Amino acid sequence: MYRRREAELEVFLVHPGGPFWAKKDDGAWSIPKGEYEEEEEALDAARREFHEETGFTAEGVFHDLGTIKQLNGKIVTAWAFEGNCDPAHMKSNLCQIEWPPRSKHLIEIPEVDRGSWFSIAEARQRILKSQQPLLEFFCREAGFATRTDRS
Repeated sequence: MYRRREAELEVFLVHPGGPFWAKKDDGAWSIPKGEYEEEEEALDAARREFHEETGFTAEGVFHDLGTIKQLNGKIVTAWAFEGNCDPAHMKSNLCQIEWPPRSKHLIEIPEVDRGSWFSIAEARQRILKSQQPLLEFFCREAGFATRTDRS
C-alpha cells in the first residue's frame, strides 16, 4: 500500500512478529505477503494475505511490481495499490513457531507485530534487502526518484 503525503510518497511496511525479530529493525521490515496455493490467483492471494497480516482491505487499482526471489529462496510476486490506514488499528493473524529453535516448544505469535508508513528513503533502510528491488521498481513506475537520484 502506498499513499501521497504532500509531495512525498509513503509506503506501508510490516515488521515480523516473534522473538527472533523483536530487536531487529533496519533491514527487517517487509511488504505484507504470504504463500498461496497453485490453484489460487497470485493477486487474489496477495489481497487475502494483506488482510490476514494487517486486518485492512486491499482494494483499488493494482500495479504489478513483478517477482523476486528472496534470500531464503521464497518467490514473492507483488503489487502496489494506493490507500490509507492507521497502523494503530492493525490486527494481524496469529501463527505458531517453535521457540527456542529445536526445543519442540510451540508458542503463538502475531505474524506481524506492527506496521508503519515510511518515506521512500526510510523504507530503503527498513525493508528486507531482498525486497529492495520491489521498492525500486515501484519508485520507477511511480516516477519517483531512484536510489541514485535521491536517498
